[in-house]
Amino acid sequence: MPMAAATTPLPDLPSFTTLPKKRMPAGRPREWYETHNRRLKAMRLAIALLNSGVYRPEQARNRKIRATAVRIGVHPPSNTTCRMVRSLLQESDR
Repeated sequence: MPMAAATTPLPDLPSFTTLPKKRMPAGRPREWYETHNRRLKAMRLAIALLNSGVYRPEQARNRKIRATAVRIGVHPPSNTTCRMVRSLLQESDR
């Protein structure tokens, strides 16, 4: 019988007052909007991972990032977004 892996539950994430949303600038190529939204998602995920105790890129495997996405209520990220999250964690390490 396989043993279940013990996991430490993520602490409750604090809720902060967010800035009001602004309209996206019109007339940009679709690629610009996709990149912009990908960056926002990566930042949200990086912040949630930092709040849960993941501080180094090697601690943030795709599975962990995707589980965090489910936890904070965003769609599971692509491999590209996962790489972006790791790069943000690496930047905060310097």
